[in-house]
Parts: sequence; C-alpha cells; structure tokens
Amino acid sequence: MKKRIAIFGSTGSIGTQALEVISSNEDKFEVEILTAHSNEKLLIEQARKYKPNAVVIVNEKKYTTVKDELAGTDVKVFAGEASLEEVAAFDTYDMMLAAIVGFAGLKSTLKCIASGKPVALANKETLVVAGDIVMQKAVKKRVPVIPVDSEHSAIFQCLLGETRNKIEKIILTASGGPFLGRKPNFLVNVKKEHALQHPNWTMGAKISVDSATLMNKGLEMIEARWLFNLQPEQIEVIVHPESIIHSMVQFEDGSIKAQMGPPDMKLPIQYALAFPQRIPNDFPRYDFTRSDGLHFEKPDIKTFRNLALAIQALQKGGNVPCVLNAANEIAVYGFLHNRIGFLDMMEIVERAMDKIPFIEKPTLEEYFESDAAARNFAASLIHI
Repeated sequence: MKKRIAIFGSTGSIGTQALEVISSNEDKFEVEILTAHSNEKLLIEQARKYKPNAVVIVNEKKYTTVKDELAGTDVKVFAGEASLEEVAAFDTYDMMLAAIVGFAGLKSTLKCIASGKPVALANKETLVVAGDIVMQKAVKKRVPVIPVDSEHSAIFQCLLGETRNKIEKIILTASGGPFLGRKPNFLVNVKKEHALQHPNWTMGAKISVDSATLMNKGLEMIEARWLFNLQPEQIEVIVHPESIIHSMVQFEDGSIKAQMGPPDMKLPIQYALAFPQRIPNDFPRYDFTRSDGLHFEKPDIKTFRNLALAIQALQKGGNVPCVLNAANEIAVYGFLHNRIGFLDMMEIVERAMDKIPFIEKPTLEEYFESDAAARNFAASLIHI
C-alpha cells in the first residue's frame, strides 16, 4: 500500500522538495492533498502532475482561477483559511507534511492530530507558539510527530533505541548564516538580497532571514524543548559553519551521538515520510577524504540578539515564545519589504516581548490573542 501524503504548504521550499522525493518513490508514496497560500500557478501545475484528491488555495481571490484550470480533472478545489482545517480533517490521507510557514500552520496541524494522523513537522512555529498544547494532544491521541527540520531530525534519529537512557543535553548546530563573524557596524547596512544568500542551504525567504539573524536557531531551541520533553538548560547551540553535523545528543555518561550528512533538506524530508523505514536514494554522499575539517564556535549572541531573546523566551515560557514568534514574523515581513533595517528586526522583537502582558499558562485562545496583540504592536512600529 502506498502512503498517502497531504502536503500543507506544497508550493514552498519544503513542499516542492517533498514532491521531488515523492516523484522518486512513486511505488511508496502518492499525493492526496496539496495546499498553497497564493501561488496558484504552481499549485495548478502540481495538481495536474500529481492528481491529488483535493487542493486548497488560501487566497480566496485565486479560487476561480484554480477551479477553472482544474475543471477537467477529478481534483476537488477549496479556498480560504477555514478550508485548511476542513481538509486536514479528511480521512483520505495517511500522513500530513506540515510545511506552511509561520503561525498560519498551527490550526491545520492541530486538526490533523485530532484526526489521529501522523505529522511530519516542518513548521517549527507550531511548537514555538503552543508546544505544550500541541504535544499534549499528540500524546493523548497517540499521534507520532516526526520532525523534518534537519536539526530536530538529527536529534530524533540519535534518540532511537535510547528510550531508557537519560539525556544530559542536546546540541543544536547552526551554520551561522551569511553574516557569521560580522559586527553591528556591518549589519546596519545589510539588505534583503544579502540576507537571502545562505551559504549552505536552499530555503524560503522567511527562514533564510531567520537564519541570518539566528532567530531560526532560537525558534529551534524552543521547538526542541517540546519535541523531546527537555528543560531549557538541556538545550545548547553551537556554530558549525560546514553544516555536516546536523545536531548531537549527549547522554549522562558523557557519550555523544551525532547525525551527519551533506546539507540537503530532501534527506530529512524522505526520512520523515518513510519512517520507520530508511529507503535508498541518489542524494550526494559526504566524502570525509575531501573535507577541509569540521569547525565549531560559540554563537555571538551580543551581535545576533535574536538568539538571546529566544533563549530568554525559552526560559520564561508561558506566552512569551508566542509573542517572540509573532513579532518576528512581522519584523521579517517589514525587512523583506524594505520598511526596516536588519538590526531593527531585533529591536522590534524585544519591544514586543516587553509590551505584551505575560501569561504563565495560556489557553489556546490566549495564545491566539497574544499572537494578534504582538503582531498589531510590531506592525505599529513599522507602520504596516
């Protein structure tokens, strides 16, 4: 039986690479659902090629175009944010790949879990915003949440077979992004085209900027806290410019396990989709004999303050990570649209964390309220 995959966010970087993985393994996977926010042209192209049961275009203005273009097919077409939850509740798929960028992916992921379906999680913001609630629901429904981020996939793989062994700490590796070693006097003049040029990974615009500010690594720390049931002091970040070691686990006896490989997101995507099996591929292999060595250093959290702010949010908990994420999404939007400078993003996040009232144990509704309040406040600072 082929595994039927629902890709939420099929036109983004993770979604398109997942479809490449599926194309190379047509005997193992088939596409059941595809969703996109506004890229109707690529969604239509994907629907014609992979013939899913249903597609969702979130931007309702694009509905007629998608509907008309797919009129001669058996593909059901839905539109609007509410439709994401509606199709997530379908019983026709076996696994969701949650690849919608940002807070927008939370509701559909929760609906998938409520339906008892496994989640291949590429949307770290889901756990950053409401990790306690999401993982509680996953445990209650006995739903596997398999991480797709290369760092969390590495930790997940290192922990297999280690259920009874105590973790001393996990070590998340960071490439350092395109501005590794740079200081504020350089960063003040950085433009979006510079921030989007990641040295190792091919990613979407939002995650590329987050990598450049080190916010991405901070979000990953918060995600790891919930994924692996850790305390904040058990999570460490180290800069590893080559991006060959994707992350490590140190056990209580001092032994360290690492997962390694070339920086290629298709590998953790394939691993998550095929889990618990490993399946062959023709991806590039790492050649130790041609290596110039593997290097490590501490992150510069004084210059890249977003990482320090994320650590602060991790330690304080409550709704603070939710506020951090919301303000950051607005700040990144402002930067990508040339409204603010590179260093302004960190200032906006910090001000939002100071402004929005702290809630120690938020309900899901209070998470949504905190998200909205942080977005509105951050938007007011950059006049969106």
